[in-house]
Amino acid sequence: MPYFTLGYPDFETSLDIVRACAQAGADLMELGLPFSDPLADGPTIQHSTQTALANGTTVARCLAGVGELRRGGVAIPLVLMGYLNPILAYGVERFVRDASQAGADGFIIPDLPPEEGEQMERLCRKEGLALVYLLAPNSSPERIRLVCERTGGFVYLVSVRGITGARATLPDGLAAFVERVRPQARVPLAVGFGISTPQQVAAVGQLADGVIVGSALIRVVRGALEAGEDPVEAAGAFVQRMAQSLQR
Repeated sequence: MPYFTLGYPDFETSLDIVRACAQAGADLMELGLPFSDPLADGPTIQHSTQTALANGTTVARCLAGVGELRRGGVAIPLVLMGYLNPILAYGVERFVRDASQAGADGFIIPDLPPEEGEQMERLCRKEGLALVYLLAPNSSPERIRLVCERTGGFVYLVSVRGITGARATLPDGLAAFVERVRPQARVPLAVGFGISTPQQVAAVGQLADGVIVGSALIRVVRGALEAGEDPVEAAGAFVQRMAQSLQR
C-alpha cells in the first residue's frame, strides 16, 4: 500500500507515478493531499508536500487528479491521506461528495480522532466511503476498542511512536502490538511508518494484512530526479520489488 504525495515533483508526474505503482503491483494507493503543517510526517514527506504546495497543488486539483486516474484505467482503491485544516477550508460535506464523485474510496486523516469524527463518518457512510483511523503502539485498550469499532476499510497501525520516515530496523514490539489489536479488529490491519526495504515489507506481511510504504518511495523518486533518471520508472521498479517480497 504505497503512499505518494500528489503534486510532487509536479502534478502530472505524480499521477504518472501513481499509475506506475498500480501497474507494478500496489493493492491500494494512499494519495497525499499537500498541507503546510503535516504534523505526523518526517522530513522526506514534508519536502514533497512543500514542493507540491509551491507548485500550486490544491485540494480541488487533487480531487480532479483522482478523476483523471480513474478515467485512465486505475482501478485499485485510492485513499486520500491528508490533514483536517484543508478539508475544513474546502468544506467537509463538499469534500466528501466531490471525492466520491471523483472515484476515491476513503480517507486517512491523522489529526481527526474518532471522538471528533462523527460528522465525517456520517458523510462517508452516505457516500459509501471508508474513514480510516490510526492506532499507535502506546494506545490504551479503550482506544483500541474505540478505533476498531469506528474505523472503516482497515485499521492503520502506526509502527512507532513518532513521525513518518524510513528506518533501518522494525520496532521490537511490533508483533505484540499487532496481536493486541487483532482480536478486536473486524477489518484488516495495515502497518505503516518506518518501513523501507523488501525485507521489512516481507516481515510485516507475516504479521499484518497490509504494509504501507511512503517515505521510502518518495526518497526513491527524489534520488532519481537528482541523478537525472526517470522518476516514474524508478517508482514502478521500487514498488514491484516491494510487492514481490510479499509473494515469496
